[in-house]
Amino acid sequence: MVTVRYFAAAAEAAGRDQEQLPVEGTLGALRQELLRRYGDPMARVLRSGSFLVDGRVSRDESHPLGESVDILPPFAGG
Repeated sequence: MVTVRYFAAAAEAAGRDQEQLPVEGTLGALRQELLRRYGDPMARVLRSGSFLVDGRVSRDESHPLGESVDILPPFAGG
């Protein structure tokens, strides 16, 4: 099990701020599960967003999952 926290557009795509998912293995496995569950809205977020795995940024699909993953949409700077 991994705790997944969603922020901004990711939370809108998932319809929630947080959940626990029965995914093990890699970030790629989690990505596939998120796409399966939430479809195109989540795909748009994941195309340019970031993952924080136990507090460390990663976009590497082979990165091992930890206890928690934050899904962050792209942020506008200013």
